[in-house]
Amino acid sequence: MHTTIQMRLKALSNPKDAEILQWFFKTGPGEYGEGDMFIGVRVPAIRQLMKEFQDADEGSVLKMLDSAIHEERLLALLILVRQFEKGTPKERARIYRFYLAHTDRINNWDLVDLSAPGIVGGYLLERSRRPLYRLVNEKSLWERRIAILATFTFIRRKEFTDALAIADLLLHDHHDLIHKAVGWMLREVGKRDQAILEAFLATRCRQMPRTMLRYAIEKFPEAKRQRYLRRA
Repeated sequence: MHTTIQMRLKALSNPKDAEILQWFFKTGPGEYGEGDMFIGVRVPAIRQLMKEFQDADEGSVLKMLDSAIHEERLLALLILVRQFEKGTPKERARIYRFYLAHTDRINNWDLVDLSAPGIVGGYLLERSRRPLYRLVNEKSLWERRIAILATFTFIRRKEFTDALAIADLLLHDHHDLIHKAVGWMLREVGKRDQAILEAFLATRCRQMPRTMLRYAIEKFPEAKRQRYLRRA
């Protein structure tokens, strides 16, 4: 099956799109996606392939995750998300453990964002959130991003405690991609309960990286946005 999937991806590839994606996902020397390889397959086409290969066995998924090709890894993760959604409790537990055992292959922001809420957030929804607090302290940028993005599932259920606690732990993180992710999750909290977000910001907006704050207050009325930015 893996060979078939590779052939289908190759048939959909576009060299010009590959160049754009290589630039967009910062794959140059010293950048966060250094060394990542794209063949130029857009996400809608990958989603269509996911529907076709959603029943791929674990061995095929692992081969895709081990690929140097970004689009293969993305397809593998989208397949895992679909299998998790359809799975029994036992199957979901297996997928969750498999996912966390291979976080070294979930190594760009789109890979995290399209998989962590569905798998990690989905599995921990009715369980202890302690695994997120381990991830948030890891050296890996991507594991820290998994920790905050997983809370999106809780936020959608109007459960904000863990999102705010993890945002607090990441307040002084050095990486811009964490600033953006935390700000995004705070904005999602605010869309559901602006008072809770403003209470969080009241004692933290002066400490927050400016990018994080800008993302968090993006939906505020312009006058209020400017007040927060001046305070920061």
